[in-house]
Amino acid sequence: MSKRDELIGRYADDIRSKCGMEPDMDLLRKVTIGCGPSIYNDDSSTVAASQPGELETVKNNFLIKKLGLPDGPELMEAIEKAVETYGKSERNKYRAVMYYLLTKHFGKESVYG
Repeated sequence: MSKRDELIGRYADDIRSKCGMEPDMDLLRKVTIGCGPSIYNDDSSTVAASQPGELETVKNNFLIKKLGLPDGPELMEAIEKAVETYGKSERNKYRAVMYYLLTKHFGKESVYG
């Protein structure tokens, strides 16, 4: 099993156990691949949800640039909802899982078509 496959399994476990939903494995795989090499770095593989600058980065680089969404207050509201779904007390929020939750929230699975 490759390192990426191990990580995808870990992300799927988080979606099941911490978010309370069954993951769409095909979409999760595509989102994970879309994260590129950042998934292998301890710092960049997670989202520091308590840091406003980090949430701005998710908004600008993922929601606006990758998903093509227009800027507006609903973007930050969706990020906050994803953080709540994952669990505010959960220290390590994997970037791929956050991006997966946001992709599902906005119904933008077609971006990963």
